[in-house]
Amino acid sequence: MVEANPVKFYFAKYFFLAFSFLQWLAAGTIFFRHPFSAKTFFFALIFITVGLLAFFAFLILTEKMRRVAVGKNKIVVIEGDRNVRFAWPEVKSLTIVPFFNLYRLKLKGKKGCIYFFPSHNIDPAFGLLSKDTSKMGDIVQKRKKELGLK
Repeated sequence: MVEANPVKFYFAKYFFLAFSFLQWLAAGTIFFRHPFSAKTFFFALIFITVGLLAFFAFLILTEKMRRVAVGKNKIVVIEGDRNVRFAWPEVKSLTIVPFFNLYRLKLKGKKGCIYFFPSHNIDPAFGLLSKDTSKMGDIVQKRKKELGLK
């Protein structure tokens, strides 16, 4: 079983939450350190808005991003104390998301996607195309060819 680094996973998962708190801290600092005027209110409102957008991005991404271990016969989605196992025939599609260094996994009979990191960085090859040259990528490519997945 090959799994990505958990530090990279947790950093990516909670980045937008930390960024939103920093934006709100900056807005609070502007409110309390400067006298109230239209200019300070406008700048604080910008920081609050950017913080809200980052918080909504966190809410959306935290449900879709998972830790995944890929093996020759199964895929294991690690969710806290329990692990959910899927056999390769249950996989509908498994693709690389360009520029974000992520895999997108769709399962048969389930709505939505699961996003997870590869075990190593994906090497870009010719712009939008990318190829995972790690051990996880080798397993994924072999199983995709055997099952005829996209």
